[in-house]
Amino acid sequence: MLYYLFTWLQEHMHIPGAGLFQYISFRTAIAVIVSLIITTVFGSRLIRALHNKQVGETIRDLGLEGEKQKAGTPTMGGLIIIAGILIPTLLFAKLDNIYVIVMIVTTIWMGAIGFLDDYIKVFKKNKEGLAGRFKVIGQVGLGTLIAITMYFHPDIVSRQEVTNPTSTRAVQIMTDTQTGERYYAENVKSTKTNIPFYKNNEFDYAKVLSMFGLNGSLVTFIVFLIVVVFIVTAVSNGANITDGIDGLATGTSAIIGITLAILAYVSGNVIFSDYLNIMYIPNSGELVIFAGAFVGACTGFLWYNAFPAQVFMGDTGSLAIGGIIAAFAILIRKELLIPVLCGVFLLENVSVIMQVSYFKYTKKKYGEGRRIFLMSPLHHHYQKKGYHESKIVMRFFIVSIILAIITIVTLKTR
Repeated sequence: MLYYLFTWLQEHMHIPGAGLFQYISFRTAIAVIVSLIITTVFGSRLIRALHNKQVGETIRDLGLEGEKQKAGTPTMGGLIIIAGILIPTLLFAKLDNIYVIVMIVTTIWMGAIGFLDDYIKVFKKNKEGLAGRFKVIGQVGLGTLIAITMYFHPDIVSRQEVTNPTSTRAVQIMTDTQTGERYYAENVKSTKTNIPFYKNNEFDYAKVLSMFGLNGSLVTFIVFLIVVVFIVTAVSNGANITDGIDGLATGTSAIIGITLAILAYVSGNVIFSDYLNIMYIPNSGELVIFAGAFVGACTGFLWYNAFPAQVFMGDTGSLAIGGIIAAFAILIRKELLIPVLCGVFLLENVSVIMQVSYFKYTKKKYGEGRRIFLMSPLHHHYQKKGYHESKIVMRFFIVSIILAIITIVTLKTR
């Protein structure tokens, strides 16, 4: 909203400094600061309110060191994160930008699912919370909405080289920074995405089933829909599983958010995208403001969520965080980088799948279930081995930073 106000002031009142709001970098910096203020200053008030309402976490007895001391710690702190994301975004981003709209809807959608889950746990005294099938329905619904929007909305396009440019769309003559050759480019609807570690780094979903003789827009959409739904479900569940010890999911998500902000900036900048030979996505640069608010919210929440945690984010925060990361990566066509960038989430997910699958297999074969890990998810395995949770969190942070650097490096290793 302030973007439109200061744009008007610049155009009509010529107020010095109002033009700063035209710069994505300036609005991103302000969004980070405002988000930090919201989460740190007003976060303490929400924590007190949760205490007064006796919105405390019910701790399951897993035999882990220090878990009993966490009983009664306020949960549903994800409301702080959501406020820290939405308020700066509404203030500083272009609200008519389709990418920003999708991210706002994603935040509210997944936050609502998580809030309902936490509400059932806390106020209905049901430890199981929202039934798993309803969570999956919500995740699939969001994935479907994102896929439909990306596939059909006229403003979601990418700039691509064309041999025979049409006269009905804006055509530009571009120069290849590597060879100096000139070519035609125009903004088109596309089902292509970026592939990491590969020079001609574009993969077309339309070609997935073409080898089987299946073609057409409907087939392409179905393939794209399946991929998007899978990514949204997997990443949101990964963030939810990772949120098991103080500060782990919050700090890891902040690192991922910084990386996504960089990827969004270069993807939405015609000069950088041309230099890096990646897909240029017009108008996607506005996502950097959202990413700044996201990083600020996660960092500010970490002020209270670091060991020993004064508040837990609950499913309100973890499901929202996971959905945001998934949707963001899909919108900037970097979803195939998720296994690298979100490697910690992936490891946590895989550890649970391996543990459960192996236990069921051995129980069926030997009559007694056996385990690969002392406990899953993976962070609990290290707790069982005697590592303090602060050390586990810091080492996972280091792994996340390494994975983030690798993700950025993929822009040049092609």
